[in-house]
Amino acid sequence: MSGDHIAKDSAAEGSSRSSTVNHHHDQPHPAPTLSRYESQKRRDWNTFGQYLKNQRPPVAVSQCNCNHVLDFLRYLDQFGKTKVHLHGCVFFGQPDPPAPCTCPLRQAWGSLDALIGRLRAAYEEHGGSPETNPFGNGAIRVYLREVRECQAKARGIPYKKKKKKKNQIKPNVVDEPKSSSKHQS
Repeated sequence: MSGDHIAKDSAAEGSSRSSTVNHHHDQPHPAPTLSRYESQKRRDWNTFGQYLKNQRPPVAVSQCNCNHVLDFLRYLDQFGKTKVHLHGCVFFGQPDPPAPCTCPLRQAWGSLDALIGRLRAAYEEHGGSPETNPFGNGAIRVYLREVRECQAKARGIPYKKKKKKKNQIKPNVVDEPKSSSKHQS
């Protein structure tokens, strides 16, 4: 029975292959082969496009500018999950506040920075020129820098951790060859 089952599956595959060959032109980009980055970039691009369509009056992607992008980033804050303490909050500047507060949740700087990178690439992939790319505008870079600095002050943690990590890695690199030679003997 199992042999008959395999034969039927093979025949079904053969017939489905011939039918999918005829329909390949309907699917210019198969979803399973997209990387996580490409999938996220596509979702982000579609979300931004939908945001522009929902504006009154609707805005075409070709007509959008850096102000639309800034408005989109501010709009996204309502869906954020990062607590950003306000200047008047008793926990302002504390990395680990001991109690909850009413400060707003915002999009984390790193998330916004990555989002802009993906949208900048998607804009050019969809025919936009690098010179007119609203995601690469200087106003966007200024906004992201301000968000980063504001969030760093609110948390009391400066964004200088990477320099510390480099110093910690150097001693480990020296130790690795010694430990690897011990394992080989």
